[in-house]
Amino acid sequence: MEGRNAVHFGAGNIGRGFLGQVYSESGYSTQFIEAVPNVVDALNARGRYQIEIAEEPPGQMWVERVSAVLASDVELVAQTVANADIASTAVGVNVLPKIAESLALGLQRRFEQARGTLDIIVCENLIGAGPFLREQVRTALPAEWHTTLDEQIGFVEASIGRMVPIVPPAKREQDPLWIAVEAYCELPVDKDAFRGPIPPIPHLKPIAPFAAYVERKLFIHNLGHATAAYLGYLKGYEFVWQAAEDPDIIAATSAAMEASALALSRRHGLDLADLKDHVSDLIHRFANRALGDQVLRVAADPIRKLGPNDRFMGAIQMCLDTRVDPTPIARGAAAALLFDAPTDPSARTLQQMIREQGYDSVIQTLSANEGVVQIIRRRVDFSPHRCPGLQAAENPEGKQNPEQRSG
Repeated sequence: MEGRNAVHFGAGNIGRGFLGQVYSESGYSTQFIEAVPNVVDALNARGRYQIEIAEEPPGQMWVERVSAVLASDVELVAQTVANADIASTAVGVNVLPKIAESLALGLQRRFEQARGTLDIIVCENLIGAGPFLREQVRTALPAEWHTTLDEQIGFVEASIGRMVPIVPPAKREQDPLWIAVEAYCELPVDKDAFRGPIPPIPHLKPIAPFAAYVERKLFIHNLGHATAAYLGYLKGYEFVWQAAEDPDIIAATSAAMEASALALSRRHGLDLADLKDHVSDLIHRFANRALGDQVLRVAADPIRKLGPNDRFMGAIQMCLDTRVDPTPIARGAAAALLFDAPTDPSARTLQQMIREQGYDSVIQTLSANEGVVQIIRRRVDFSPHRCPGLQAAENPEGKQNPEQRSG
């Protein structure tokens, strides 16, 4: 891969803490497209940065051959895209429309130069992120290039399972490139979405069909992580590992993940034993003290996480569709409704909605499903003086599970 160029939009946690490593290990030179000037300056000045591997004992590795371009320099960004051998994004769903213009301009330059295929790995927390970004780019691209876009540009959805916590402010002030990650390092991608040959990149895991894998990430990993965080917040914990060491919380979290695992196995024919092993592995990873993952980070933006197709409401609907009891998942959703962190804008908006409209109306608005309202209200006490879901947790098949109750 020597002499080949990777372009990545977003030099944040996933960009520096995951994609940068993957490209570096593959021999690519990586150009980050980034909006924060001091991060751009530091990447260009050093040409490398170090990743801290948060485990016991801790480890380090260097990411080599890096540089950066300011996202506001649309012309230079377009030139960078035109010359890329592979590209990727990790900017957040809300930012994807903002990068579409410069991405479209770069692709147009590429088409004019007859540069051939380019695959863009879309690392965003959104089901259908690849098609979504394709349509955003199509809107910004002259109509004469739309057919070429579909034929030559792959928008390859990825499922990001690596946990990368927020950089502490003191660390960021000391070094804008400091980053810590967990040791887990796999990059599952949609095999069928590539337009060019799939590159032999370490940790890249092409999967087909991909829909089941995306749902596994959202309805097991994201669901469990959020459930532990919201229940942990109600108990006053600062870190996810504290919640993961609480027997009541981990029993409730495990019950939610296992309900979703059962529904996934029924919907997609996935092996239930493998899914349960995945749940056990995630519980172990949530308890990683060295990672220092904060409850407020994982719980952030409850309105999005309570959306109709997201981790809670989407998993509840999947359970209903497959005749699995969704009660354990409803408990996590209830905890999310009680999340009132004053530093979180979405939480403040959510609490205002609840005060003005009441729980039933808010649940129905967020879930777009009247049946979900009763599922949550039937089993959960919304008193702010209690932690919903910390009663004895049934497993999804209705049988008591001693191991689950022991955490």
